[in-house]
Amino acid sequence: MTSPIPHTDRPPLLTNRSGLSESQQAVFDWIVESRGTMIRPYEVLLHLPEMARPAAELGHQIRYEGALSDHDRELAILATSVVHACGFEWDSHIGLARTAGVADDTITALRDPGGTIQAPDDVIVGFVRELCATSRVSDATYASAAERLGTAGVVELSTLVGYYTLLAFIINLAEPDDSVDR
Repeated sequence: MTSPIPHTDRPPLLTNRSGLSESQQAVFDWIVESRGTMIRPYEVLLHLPEMARPAAELGHQIRYEGALSDHDRELAILATSVVHACGFEWDSHIGLARTAGVADDTITALRDPGGTIQAPDDVIVGFVRELCATSRVSDATYASAAERLGTAGVVELSTLVGYYTLLAFIINLAEPDDSVDR
């Protein structure tokens, strides 16, 4: 029986600009300027600065320029973090979700695989879960989401789920043991 490869072979987190290439430093500086600090997913993505900046720009658009309510956005982020077992995303957004009015009962139910999400949050959570599980949503799930969010809102929600899925994959690549269920 072979033992698993130690986590030290994972991509190192690039937490400060010293030792970075010129292009990595430029993206590092832009991210710190736009967010106030360097954050975990970009500490990994900086290994590919040409992808880190566009990803950060999309994240900025989703977080600060999108039309979804703070409640719906944070609820969708938490639901995505649970689906992908990404503790960093959960920890980064749990306080924001509470501030945005996501109920404690909903938060508890999100972490419980058998938990029931009450209306109206069930529309967002159901959409996220189905999209992540199948890469599609049924006509009924789409219709419920479109009734609540409109067509543009459903496209934005899908984009948000895709973006936070990307971040979860990147974070989980570097930190595979950092799950929501710690």
